[in-house]
Amino acid sequence: QAHLVESGGGLVQTGGSLGLSCAPSGNIFSIDFASWYRQIAGKQRELVANITRGGVKAYADYFKGRFAITRSNGQNTVSLQIKDLKPEDTAVYYCKSDGAWDYGGGYLPGPHWGQGTLVAVSS
Repeated sequence: QAHLVESGGGLVQTGGSLGLSCAPSGNIFSIDFASWYRQIAGKQRELVANITRGGVKAYADYFKGRFAITRSNGQNTVSLQIKDLKPEDTAVYYCKSDGAWDYGGGYLPGPHWGQGTLVAVSS
């Protein structure tokens, strides 16, 4: 069962931009330390970036520059902005949280994953 829901994927032309969003679902109210991963067809899932609850960001070396991770003040959504998209960015993008809080304030240890959202970049 996916506890996070990604949205914003789709088909975009080379050079375009896209914004992905990750929101809690089910009984999850807010997200702890969060990450974006992507998986290119036939390859292993790879880390893109992560962000702490305090907003400290880190990026895997390859993704520095064109990718930007942010989160809402209410900690309920985590976003990934991608600019200057390239065909090699075509992948399923996943959101992951290392933990989360439910509506009762209880902590739910992770990892919690979303089902992924497909980004396809046409040349």
